[in-house]
Amino acid sequence: MSTTPKRPYLLRAFYEWIVDNNMTPHILVDARSSEVSVPRQFVKDGNIVLNVSMTAANNLMMDNDKMTFSARFGGKAFSIWLPMWSIMAIYSRETQEGISFPPDEYTDSTEYLADAGQTTPASAPVSLAAVAGTAVTEADTGTGEADADDGQDEPPPPKPTKRPALRVVK
Repeated sequence: MSTTPKRPYLLRAFYEWIVDNNMTPHILVDARSSEVSVPRQFVKDGNIVLNVSMTAANNLMMDNDKMTFSARFGGKAFSIWLPMWSIMAIYSRETQEGISFPPDEYTDSTEYLADAGQTTPASAPVSLAAVAGTAVTEADTGTGEADADDGQDEPPPPKPTKRPALRVVK
């Protein structure tokens, strides 16, 4: 009996936890396949790290098969399309807490393996400690600044004293 992969459920749960704690969610993506639609000029060693916060990723959609959103990189708009199997980890920029996903969960994705030049998936999951030193590609947030992380860490925003809520105004 085949079971549904856990990755989309865990991805959504960790995304929500990171956002609820006023941190910035980043994802590590295996961009070696032609099925992965990302700005290729920011791909390093076959991977790209993307800021998927609400201010960086517009129209973010996560379902059981893919993650899609639009973002601006270097002032240019890009549509990002990520098959679920290409997302290798999600973590908080501020604390590096998150989860990496087992590479063999999507072994039935033969197109991915062929595009990546592999016959079998990588044997070990990605370590979040290894991701910590990776440059982050961030979408423009309206400041006109460059997308790539320039190494300067911004202090985290102050934590609110109570959970924000929406109020209907008539």
